[in-house]
Amino acid sequence: MANARPVIALLALLFSITFAVSPYFVEGFGGFDPDQFPVPQDNPPVQPAGYAFAIWGVIYGWLIIGMGWGAVKARHDGQWHDMRKPLCLSLLVGTGWLSVAVTSPVWASVLIWIMLLTALAALFVAPVADEPWAAWPVGLYAGWLSAASCVSLGLLAAGYGFLDQTTAGIVFVGVAIVIGCFVQAALGRAPTYGIAVIWALVAVGVANYQTTPVVAYVAGGGVLVLLVPTFKAFRAV
Repeated sequence: MANARPVIALLALLFSITFAVSPYFVEGFGGFDPDQFPVPQDNPPVQPAGYAFAIWGVIYGWLIIGMGWGAVKARHDGQWHDMRKPLCLSLLVGTGWLSVAVTSPVWASVLIWIMLLTALAALFVAPVADEPWAAWPVGLYAGWLSAASCVSLGLLAAGYGFLDQTTAGIVFVGVAIVIGCFVQAALGRAPTYGIAVIWALVAVGVANYQTTPVVAYVAGGGVLVLLVPTFKAFRAV
């Protein structure tokens, strides 16, 4: 199976590129349309402020650079190979995610959770060495997905009438905080994971501090709690 490692290394690079360019093939997606849900979701409190999505540019670029570095410098490395296998699946699903999201929020939510779980699997087995090229970009990716997957559930819960918007915001922002704290504490490294979740929580606070302050307070409290394991992961660098 060692002969397969260079192939998987090239696939990881290829899928990171296809993932990054996929938005250019799906026109006009700027988030779910409010009318994609039975209960239209106008300015849902669970969703971060729009500026936060700029993090995707950093994620795309860092994944491409990291997987490119690994394909050249670590194409036979066993730890890299262990990371690349679930990461390839995550990026492959991510490549098609936008085309699904424009038609079905439900299936988009299913797929983003698959992306998250496989990204977390990759993160926990990422090489301890070469962290700027492996664990750190994967951590940033997995951290943002941790928040985004909870947002997707919050939108479904409110959009299908299971919860009102404010309750959905409180519950699923809370879930994102729990997941973020647990993963960063268990991981003990790759502080980019916690940074991405904090970035999302701050943006939720910004989006809600005037309109739905209770959700902003929950997000702000989550930032303070998540700073602890993230700082510990920084000290481990």
